[in-house]
Amino acid sequence: MARRSTKSPPPEEFEERILDIDVVDEMQGSFLEYAYSVIYSRALPDARDGMKPVHRRILYQMHDMGLRPDRGYVKCARVVGEVMGKLHPHGDSAIYDALVRMAQPFSMRLPLVDGHGNFGSLGNDDPPAAMRYTECRSAPAAGLMVESIDEDTVDFAPNYDGSEREPVALPAAYPNLLVNGASGIAVGMATNMPPHNLVEVIAAARHLIRHPAADLATLMRMVPGPDLPTGGQIVGLDGIRDAYATGRGTFRMRATVTEEKVSARRRGLVVTELPFAVGPEKVIGKIKDLVNAKKLQGIADVKDLTDREHGLRLVIEVKNGFNPEAVLAQLYKLTPMEETFGINNVALVDGQPLTMGLRELLQVYVDHRYDVVRRRSEFRRGKRRDRLHLVEGLLVALLDIDEVIRLIRSSENAAAAKEALIERFGLSEVQTQYILDTPLRRLTKFDRIELESERDRLNAEIDELTRILESDAELRKLVSAELAEVAKKYGTPRRTRLLESEAAAADVVPLEVSDDPCRVLLSSTGLLARTEDGDGAFGGGRGGRRGKHDVVVSAAPATIRGEVGAVTSEGRLLRLSVVDLPQLPQGGAAPSLAGGAQVAEFLSLRPDERVVCLTTLDESSPGLAIGTEQGVVKRVVPDYPGHKEELEVISLKEGDRIVGAVELRTGEEDLVFITSDAQLLRYPASQVRPQGRPAGGMAGVKLAEGARVLSFAAVDPAADAAVFTVAGGSGTLDDAFGTAKLTPFDQYPRKGRATGGVRCQRFLKGEERLTFAWAGPVPARAAAASGAPLDLPEPDPRRDGSGTPLDKPVAVVGAPL
Repeated sequence: MARRSTKSPPPEEFEERILDIDVVDEMQGSFLEYAYSVIYSRALPDARDGMKPVHRRILYQMHDMGLRPDRGYVKCARVVGEVMGKLHPHGDSAIYDALVRMAQPFSMRLPLVDGHGNFGSLGNDDPPAAMRYTECRSAPAAGLMVESIDEDTVDFAPNYDGSEREPVALPAAYPNLLVNGASGIAVGMATNMPPHNLVEVIAAARHLIRHPAADLATLMRMVPGPDLPTGGQIVGLDGIRDAYATGRGTFRMRATVTEEKVSARRRGLVVTELPFAVGPEKVIGKIKDLVNAKKLQGIADVKDLTDREHGLRLVIEVKNGFNPEAVLAQLYKLTPMEETFGINNVALVDGQPLTMGLRELLQVYVDHRYDVVRRRSEFRRGKRRDRLHLVEGLLVALLDIDEVIRLIRSSENAAAAKEALIERFGLSEVQTQYILDTPLRRLTKFDRIELESERDRLNAEIDELTRILESDAELRKLVSAELAEVAKKYGTPRRTRLLESEAAAADVVPLEVSDDPCRVLLSSTGLLARTEDGDGAFGGGRGGRRGKHDVVVSAAPATIRGEVGAVTSEGRLLRLSVVDLPQLPQGGAAPSLAGGAQVAEFLSLRPDERVVCLTTLDESSPGLAIGTEQGVVKRVVPDYPGHKEELEVISLKEGDRIVGAVELRTGEEDLVFITSDAQLLRYPASQVRPQGRPAGGMAGVKLAEGARVLSFAAVDPAADAAVFTVAGGSGTLDDAFGTAKLTPFDQYPRKGRATGGVRCQRFLKGEERLTFAWAGPVPARAAAASGAPLDLPEPDPRRDGSGTPLDKPVAVVGAPL
């Protein structure tokens, strides 16, 4: 029993008070307070921005000091002093150690501090120099963490003495907790999270934004495992799956080793990548200890040839007569060349430590970004409304400037002038004060035009911000687009190879679990999706009940981590990342692309621009065949530089546009033009000479006066194909939807390039032109503009016969899903 007492004051003033407190209760309460302080204020990261308080304070203070990437370096001691004096009431060594780690590219997948000087080495074999010698400034990624922090995007709280204010979380324009990982030991709990690849994590976050009910298996196709800054290999993925599901798991990290001839007589093992947080000095020391203890045989010598130019290079010479593979197996077993990483995803959510899986971590971050972007939009809208209020007031004054000047001159003082203006023009006090503060040189005719332009611009910006704030869909779209921009600008290729099992590790073959063959599909209604199957999921002509959006107008083979090209009607080829596309579910009685997403979510198209074709970016293919509305044809030499997101595939004449584009498979296809005056021209693709991307093409079909090209296609002459046309006119027909005809393709003879072709449909009375045309392989399917399925008429063997009436308008014909 603990006894707490106080000295007795004089009896006439106070009574003596003695409190009996159980020592167990006292220790329990005091320890809980201490434990919570350590958990919340020091050891565990916040799930929103992935920062411990010390890291968050360093970045915020560097932002406050103006240490941007385009500014000069300052001494680290200055930053540490500012952080310690204003925000972090702890020792300078703790602050400097945190700053150093954020500057180490071997510790952070995306470094947050740009260091100048000795910031240590891998495995801490060479410790960093003292803070009085090293210099630092913010790295570009740090700017993403504090971006828009001055726009009321996050809450602020008082610092330790109430003299300053600090953010409780950073806006975090990317999922820092997953990208850079975290480690910390609290009281009774700890966190240990590995780094991940920025592009993969953002792809999963964007998928979760588009599909809030996405399951873990889908997210793991985009984030198959950690991506360590030092590269190496991860052997066995079962522990990673457990960690992504439950928040706890383990995996093994291995060094990357190649067998080479290291001297005239010996072969050796060359280590170019080590496990995370393992340095070469630690490996060398362990090998020497094992050799001296005769626990490791076959090692002749170990050399560290690491330098700035070639990076890590640890050469282990193997004695003659020993199998290098067997020696390597001993090294993995006995040295730090193979280590175990224990994942423990513990982070703070609303101040409470929680153990979370991959989906929960992504959801917390996405919710945080929703809140940040919503608050930022509200702040910007408020600022623009305030400015619009002033501009409108000044415009009111400019309309009757003579009266304004008269009222001001006739007033005895500024207060009287303000009251007169308010009474005369019905202005607010803020508007009136702004008018009084405006110099006369701002009251010219030109300034009025500028103010009107500013008013219109502010109204447009306010409407856009209001649209974002009032629509969850627009908010999600904006957050997703901002994440995509971060991934595009700061993303890097994966460094760590994932090996499913020991057998996969033995032959050192990287396992790209999600880079499976697939096919990218474009539906008649502009929906994009990808299939799991690389060959059989398209063009199979499956029967049974049809579903909406089941007509595919273009398809391209790809891999899930690859890219395809989208050719637009304005002659642009835009790159499309396959991993961003939704995957179609397998099976189902009514196959459709209803699970796809609109093209506009992935590509920035101009007004009236549409995607006409999907194509692979394989430069070994025969290239693209393109036909335009004015009868130009072109075969494009496949030349797609990987560093360009947008390419020009044809130089179009003014007023012209692409009506059809097809990726040739063999180069032996027939090119087909169908014109509005019911002429069809067919000739071999070999009659068109391939040209470079900037070329303008050549004459493809001879057009009659007033005619234009309706359809262009490339058809394999050996395959079953057909031509479908719809004729219409001035509206005198009883059936307003016109007449249609389906004719076998082999009924149309080949002609020469740039000729007029042959008639493909005879017009009935009242019909003046074709309103729709298509040529391609059969079986084919038709659909309305909404994507609803329609039936095609029975084939008509007459090449120039007339059509049969339609009961519904056909908007598109294509292959079945």
